[in-house]
Amino acid sequence: MTTVTDSLRAAIRTIPDYPKPGILFRDITTLLGNPQAYRRAIDELVHPYAGTKIDKIAGIEARGFILGGAMAHQLSAGFIPIRKKGKLPHETVRIAYSLEYGLDEMEMHKDAVQPGEKVILVDDLIATGGTAEGATKLLRQMGADIVAACFVIDLPDLGGRKKLEALGVTVRTLIEYEGH
Repeated sequence: MTTVTDSLRAAIRTIPDYPKPGILFRDITTLLGNPQAYRRAIDELVHPYAGTKIDKIAGIEARGFILGGAMAHQLSAGFIPIRKKGKLPHETVRIAYSLEYGLDEMEMHKDAVQPGEKVILVDDLIATGGTAEGATKLLRQMGADIVAACFVIDLPDLGGRKKLEALGVTVRTLIEYEGH
């Protein structure tokens, strides 16, 4: 039987020199387009939390929406979209976060989470961790109890996982790739 790591790796396309020379871009759109791999990834992300009380899944724009929506469905949880500044129509709370080359801002609706609700944060990949760290701080600012942060891919050489763990967040990833 194929391991989770092997089947997911086989479903992920690597694009060299994107978005700039020297980067190996890990493209999960091929995983999303493969019904067996997509199902396996979602099942693996959800498995540790099946049967526990999870109130919300918070997905980081945009691939976190695709993964998070499926996870929310399987866990009978609500879904919180965390978006780039200016994309949500109602009252929002916002946080600035670090990118590789500067700052950006993300936001969520002010009423998206209630204090004490158990939330899982999800995105496709964790690299430097700036976006996930910003989302964690935003959710905590609103009183969320972050049960875990889940990612299909970890690029451990870039240190993002350690950043989240330093904030006391349990990090779950399915596969790792060396380098960036």
